[in-house]
Amino acid sequence: MANNVEKVISVKNLTKRFGNFTAVDHISFDVSKGEIFGFLGANGAGKTTAMRMLCGLSRPSDGDGQVAGCDIISQSEMIKTRIGYMSQKFSLYANLTVEENLRLFATIYGMTDSRIKTAADNIFQELGMENLRRSYVKDIPVGWRQKLAFATATIHRPEVVFLDEPTGGVDPVTRRKFWELIYKASSDGMTVFVTTHYLDEAEYCNRISIMVDGKISALDSPAALKEKYHASTIDEVFRIVANDAKRNE
Repeated sequence: MANNVEKVISVKNLTKRFGNFTAVDHISFDVSKGEIFGFLGANGAGKTTAMRMLCGLSRPSDGDGQVAGCDIISQSEMIKTRIGYMSQKFSLYANLTVEENLRLFATIYGMTDSRIKTAADNIFQELGMENLRRSYVKDIPVGWRQKLAFATATIHRPEVVFLDEPTGGVDPVTRRKFWELIYKASSDGMTVFVTTHYLDEAEYCNRISIMVDGKISALDSPAALKEKYHASTIDEVFRIVANDAKRNE
């Protein structure tokens, strides 16, 4: 990464211990503004624990870092106002309408009524969801729920959005359409930090890291990693890098 590129995430020697077990072991990396950064690792590798520290949900045992200009130790509450988060389960309220979900999350993020209205109108127009405003979330297809979950995570225009396996359980066509939303967010300057078990999706990232047993064992662009490991796919790279992993959840 060039030195003059704005760093939105920067961590050095980030570590998390639980008793005698080191879940995250002195990892260091930077993520730049507008970058799509893939965070890969087998079960038990430590990626979920690392993401929780970056989101201000867990205090590091050692190391330091910043996310969206906030210190991950002393300003963890402030971090939560500057990021978005979306999980595989979408975190939506099934018995509320599409519009009510948007308004609820926007209010949680501290948006004013006028700003919420403008943002919601833009989202409905951009996503083609105008006719779903008053539909209950439980009644809309999974592909639309996925889009809505992304919209609720980004309605406040965060500097960084964390996507924790956001395409799990959806079909390939829906997954590909969801990545179009990610590309759009990235092109608008939003930084996207994404975990996924679909290694073909890692090909869509600007750079990826691969965690093994709490450490980052590989970090570069997909093309550079394939060249380094003489592989034709990221799946092959992952198998090579994670071949000696000793722990699983």
